[in-house]
Amino acid sequence: MKQDMATAMSEEQIIDNVRLCFQNLITLQGEHKNVLEGLETTLTAVKDDGGNHVIEEKAKYVRSGITLLDTGVQDAQFLVELKKYLDTLEADKVKLKAQVRRLFQENAWLRDELGTTQQKLQASEQNVVQLETEKQQLEFMNQLKKYDTGESGDQPTPSDSGKGASDTASELGFPDDEDNANMLSSAQAGQMAASTNAGYEIPARLRTLHNLVIQYAQAGRYEVAVPLCKQALEDLEKTSGRNHPDVATMLNILALVYRDQNKYKEAAVLLNDALQIRKNTLGPEHPAVAATLNNLAVLYGKRGRYKEAEPLCKEALEIREKVLGKDHPDVAKQLNNLALLCQNQSKFDEVEKYYRRALQIYESKFGPDHTEVTKTKNHLASAFLKQGKYKEAEVLYKEILTRAHDREMGASTPDRPIWQVAEDQGDKGRSRDSPNLPHSDLATWSKVSKTDSAIMISVLRSLALAYRKQGRVEVAAILETVVPLPKKEGADLATSHPHNRFHQASVDHVSDSPNFDRGDEHEKGHLSRNAQ
Repeated sequence: MKQDMATAMSEEQIIDNVRLCFQNLITLQGEHKNVLEGLETTLTAVKDDGGNHVIEEKAKYVRSGITLLDTGVQDAQFLVELKKYLDTLEADKVKLKAQVRRLFQENAWLRDELGTTQQKLQASEQNVVQLETEKQQLEFMNQLKKYDTGESGDQPTPSDSGKGASDTASELGFPDDEDNANMLSSAQAGQMAASTNAGYEIPARLRTLHNLVIQYAQAGRYEVAVPLCKQALEDLEKTSGRNHPDVATMLNILALVYRDQNKYKEAAVLLNDALQIRKNTLGPEHPAVAATLNNLAVLYGKRGRYKEAEPLCKEALEIREKVLGKDHPDVAKQLNNLALLCQNQSKFDEVEKYYRRALQIYESKFGPDHTEVTKTKNHLASAFLKQGKYKEAEVLYKEILTRAHDREMGASTPDRPIWQVAEDQGDKGRSRDSPNLPHSDLATWSKVSKTDSAIMISVLRSLALAYRKQGRVEVAAILETVVPLPKKEGADLATSHPHNRFHQASVDHVSDSPNFDRGDEHEKGHLSRNAQ
């Protein structure tokens, strides 16, 4: 019967009974000790030997009971402690099971992602094979076409020309904060270094996340990129608080994703939040603050809000001049951005001042043949072209073409820059009979323009336009046979010239964008942003 009752009792009831017994045993132990003390006192007081014997027997039994009670107390205490230990083990077991379930779910997710990635890889490999085949067919057809028309084999193809136009527009506009959706653009890397020197370094996990988000965004998978950013932002706010530089970096990354989706309003809100956090945590003159200011200015510029963008760009310039020095390449990038903003507001005096200062910095740091020097000269020439200063634009375009020719062919070569060949033939009226340049001159141009094809094509087109605007139609016609101008001509051409449009291509890092600063965050064209 007792055994059945014990079986029916719950675990908690058993433990409660053990605790009750433990308390009772403690009480009995105390009572026995009191009795023993009384017997020992009596034994001392009584003189009778017979009485002493009885009392000693009683004391003996009491001592034996105390010993048993001590053992019982120890056993009960052991059971209570054992219960606590078992409870701890059970709790640990529950935690381990939860971790195992989570790891199992993550493993299943990773397997799904791996399977999807493998499928995409196979599809990409098939596309590559197909594109290679199509490329070979197009090259063969192009060769046949050249033989049919008598054109030089070195003349750029229409596809090349198209690419040059769009790329030039990107280069002459505000490059993106991210220097395009590249992982960490050089701008970003520079900004990261500056941030480190100033006491803050973008954590490796955020740089990795930034790269992952860019990959998803480039693939058009915004449904993955946006939740990924939001979850990371939520985790950062829980662990570090809202007012933390890492949170600002994450806001910058998410803003870049929104910008690539043309959600400019949402992107502007995030960039303003990031700017305030960085000013509060890093100080108002930190490089990361300059990157965020630049990104915000670029964002406003892309929306045509040039007046609002200009003061932000100037503030970023002041910070970079103070922190990096007035002759730092990042300062030149900021000057280019500021010049483009002013150009879109027809502030041409300031445009020329900013471009010339940027040009001076690049030439002193990198030498006259650096790509940034060429780009900035091209920008300045386009500003002259837009103002109708065709002669000044012509001089700069010739400088670019001449330096590219001398760099590739050597200054002592008998070959001449393509503009000299065109002027020689055009001024002598040869273009009326045969507007095409000789094969050897076209081959030279092809070799010269190969390094920076997009810039060279843009420069040659612009030079042809400058000639045409000055009435040198024959010279312009010759250059247009090498790199055909867009369909629109005349005044419309000057207005729609790629250099004169605010670049819409796609973020401390992060340079800032148009360059969008990826400096952050740490950000080219699309996602390059300032992730910092």
